[in-house]
Amino acid sequence: MSDGTPADLFFDAAIGILQRVRDEEAPAIAAAGTLLADTVAAGGRLFAFGAGHSSLAAQDVVYRAGGLALMNLLPAPGLVGVDVMPATLGSRLERVDGLATAVLDTSPLRAGDTLVIISLSGRNALPVEMAVSARSRGANVIGVTSVAYAAQTASRHSSGTFLKDHCDIVLDSKIAIGDAELTLDTIPAPFAPASTVVTSALLQAVLATTAATLADRGIEPPLLRSGNVDGGIEWNARVFEEYGDRIFYQH
Repeated sequence: MSDGTPADLFFDAAIGILQRVRDEEAPAIAAAGTLLADTVAAGGRLFAFGAGHSSLAAQDVVYRAGGLALMNLLPAPGLVGVDVMPATLGSRLERVDGLATAVLDTSPLRAGDTLVIISLSGRNALPVEMAVSARSRGANVIGVTSVAYAAQTASRHSSGTFLKDHCDIVLDSKIAIGDAELTLDTIPAPFAPASTVVTSALLQAVLATTAATLADRGIEPPLLRSGNVDGGIEWNARVFEEYGDRIFYQH
C-alpha cells in the first residue's frame, strides 16, 4: 500500500472505480435507463433483487426519496441483507437450485416487467436461475455484476454460466475479485470492500437516466419526495394513488 492514510487510499480506490464505471459503462447505463423508461411508459412494473450484501444496493433504490416510486424489492426469505441467522446460511441459500424459481412463482413479476438482478460474482445458482426464469416469463433483465468473475472463477450453476450470460443488459461494476481494495503488510488479508458504494452509484446513475428519459418523452417521472420536507407526504400520497397498481411494498 502506497503513501496516504488507509481512509485516503480507500477513497482514492473507490473514486477510481467510479470513474472507470462512468467512462466505460456509459452506453450500458444509457441503455438500462432507457429500458426502465420504456417499461414505465408501457405500463410495466420494476423490480430489484440482490442477495446478501448485494441486497443493500437493491434496497437503496426502493421507496427512496428522489427515486422512482415504481421500483419494488423482490424479496427472498433469508436473502435480504444479512438478517438471517446465522448469517452464513444466506451464503448457502444462494447456491440452492430451485429457490429463484420458487421466489418468482410467488412474486407479481409478469411479462413486460423489468427485473434488476444484482450479484457481484454472478456465479451462484440463485442469480443465474433468477435471470433465466425471469426471461422465460417474458420479463426484461438488467444484470449488475463484476464481469471479471466470469473470467477468473467457475460458475456454481449447473449450466456453467454466469448472470451476465442471461441478461438483456449487463452493467459491469469493475470490482476486482474478492471485493477488497486495500492491503497492508501488517494485515494478513485484503480489506475495505467498495462494491456497495460503486453498485449503488451505478444504479442511481441508471435511475437518473430513466427519470430524464421519461421527462424528455413528456411523461412525468413517478418520483418520491422526502417525507421530512414540507409537502413530501402529500406528494407521495398522490404518486401512490396514481401508480398503486404497480407498487407492491405498500401492501
